[in-house]
Amino acid sequence: MKDQSPGQTRRPQPAPQVAFIGRANIDITVRVPQRPVAGRTMFASAPATTTAGGKSLNQALAARKTGVLTSLISAAGDDPWGTFLHRALTDAAVDVSFFQLVSAASTGVAIIEVTPDGENYIVLARHPETELTGEHVHRGLQQLQAPIVVTQLDLQPDAVDAVFRHHRAQTIVGNLVPHPTLGRTALVPLDLFVSNEAEAAAILGRHHVDPSVAAEELRKLGPRAAVVTAGAHGAAYSSPDHTALIPAQHVNALNTSGAGDAFLGTLVAQLARQAPLPHAVVEGVAAATTFVQIGGR
Repeated sequence: MKDQSPGQTRRPQPAPQVAFIGRANIDITVRVPQRPVAGRTMFASAPATTTAGGKSLNQALAARKTGVLTSLISAAGDDPWGTFLHRALTDAAVDVSFFQLVSAASTGVAIIEVTPDGENYIVLARHPETELTGEHVHRGLQQLQAPIVVTQLDLQPDAVDAVFRHHRAQTIVGNLVPHPTLGRTALVPLDLFVSNEAEAAAILGRHHVDPSVAAEELRKLGPRAAVVTAGAHGAAYSSPDHTALIPAQHVNALNTSGAGDAFLGTLVAQLARQAPLPHAVVEGVAAATTFVQIGGR
């Protein structure tokens, strides 16, 4: 891997308040009148759009938008799309000290189909050489020393383990269904676990109509607190003191792709400002609600 600030002199930056660890990729989004059926060509209802994406990149941008200093520990291919991602991050003033381009690897691409009701269907193609390693994560966390760390739990186990071995973080937040070899044990070291309803059901082995119940059951698996996002219904949280559902305002959703990342980025930004979890969830729901109304970008 190589540092990807070619031809630029890096200026010292203030230490980030939140470090995000996970994937960055290109999103190619098409709007379709309905989901395609086998054997038939479906025409998109608008031109395809190409944007910076990936869960951790989206979350870092969302948190930075609130004014919190953020850093992204990630990797992409050493190709034009990787440069595109780097530029999107630097334009948003996200620290890219540990966003690296990998020679001979291609940047991951997500194909996103958006139907008229705003629902999205995503397929992600990623290059194995851009998957984070434990050494990359360890080195980044040691130097950044961010008090809040947000990690995708579906990364390779050595990368996730590097997060758990980092004892300087005041708060560790986990997202997504843990890597199969980690399983539920990956929830135990977390201060906060955030998932959507489908991910919660995959972990718990059953779907709960009430996301508050799912949040409480997830918390009982080990994290100090858990949050379950429930789309148009809002988000539920469960802490040792309280469990509740924060409802969302009813709006016309144009595109729900990335709404969960807007929620999580905003939530951790509030935690970085020492806001209590209930307030952070309220702000996260508000941010996601606004996000879906503007078509996701």
